[in-house]
Amino acid sequence: MPRRPVAARRLRATEDAAHPGAGSDAPAMITVHHLENSRSQRVLWLLEELGLPYRVQRYDRDPRTLRAPPDLLAVHPLGKSPVIADAETVVAETGAIVTHLTARAGGVLVPAPGTEAHARYTYWLHYAEGSAMPPLLLKLIFSRLAPGSPWLLRPLVGRIAERVLQGFVDPDLRRHAAFWESELAGRPYFCGPAFTAADIMMSFPLEAFAARGTGPGPQVEAWLARVQARPAYRRALQTGGPYAYA
Repeated sequence: MPRRPVAARRLRATEDAAHPGAGSDAPAMITVHHLENSRSQRVLWLLEELGLPYRVQRYDRDPRTLRAPPDLLAVHPLGKSPVIADAETVVAETGAIVTHLTARAGGVLVPAPGTEAHARYTYWLHYAEGSAMPPLLLKLIFSRLAPGSPWLLRPLVGRIAERVLQGFVDPDLRRHAAFWESELAGRPYFCGPAFTAADIMMSFPLEAFAARGTGPGPQVEAWLARVQARPAYRRALQTGGPYAYA
């Protein structure tokens, strides 16, 4: 985990020094380097749920490539978002940020160790990025291959991309979707009756699936409605700016 002072340049930034939980005169101890319309929306939501004081530095995507701007390289060597700066500690990767922030808040939104809920929490915390996101990313990449190819090659590239999607990516996504449905049947949240930070982690892949997939099943649809109705989720949307998946 890199440890160094943050001196980030940015294309567009806002600094909010007194978010809920900060107190009227409290300094923003945590800086969220937030890329528009990205996974870092979850970090804003988590901070709102925890009531920790924070400020936001926003970054615009490149309008042509949709990639993060090079300014983020001043914050972390990979130039990715989300990244937070907590004093001199820079934390990247959403799961690591969730672990850092929930510990900082005294274990809020984390089930008690040794319980079944905690075992489920650990699983879903890592599953969100480790298993759920790769096929969604492949879906996005292969869906854009043909439109981004030279026009003479588009028919061939389109056929290849379609074969990969139909033969591998889409069946994999359907297995994941069936898994989510079975896991949410009979429980309102992924770890059981209580909302946890694992639900925040799972929000981005399920929101992305609802947008890119064939549509969520009834359990996922109900779960999305439940978590998106939370006041902290709505506050985070106001703070984060454009977010295509809400």
